[in-house]
Amino acid sequence: MRIAVYPGTFDPVTFGHLDLVERGRKHVDKLIIAILRNEDKKTLFTVDERTAFLRDAVAPWSNVVVDDFDGLLVEYAKRTGASLILRGLRAVSDFEYELQMAMMNRRLAPDLETAFLMPNEAFSYVSSRLVREVARLGGDVQGLVPPTVSKALVGKFGRGLRR
Repeated sequence: MRIAVYPGTFDPVTFGHLDLVERGRKHVDKLIIAILRNEDKKTLFTVDERTAFLRDAVAPWSNVVVDDFDGLLVEYAKRTGASLILRGLRAVSDFEYELQMAMMNRRLAPDLETAFLMPNEAFSYVSSRLVREVARLGGDVQGLVPPTVSKALVGKFGRGLRR
């Protein structure tokens, strides 16, 4: 069985993330979306909230599961039987960091490969950080995130959705 892990914070999940999931899942038997538990990183949504958002969004895809982990990604990948790490590249600015991570992961686990996918150009500028900032300032994030996330952002920031 070909298993891939798509790791991230997903705070919150965006349609850019889901675009990568939809395309990446077609190349493996099982795709695990692995939410990083990092107590040092301040997130807007809890791991449980992010898990719920993702499970709702990927429900139509039977070969996609959502999990969380802490510690080294390569150790998590070994525990799950994954042979591939899926990562997204939106822009050239993402490449240097992602390359460093891929090379370190290769050093730690030589049999674990990393594959990079680029999102659909419609989502190439979308990041969780940008979505949070737009929502915080009262902007409309519909079309960038699933409806459950849009509503949750309104709940966090106390503003209505703009129409």
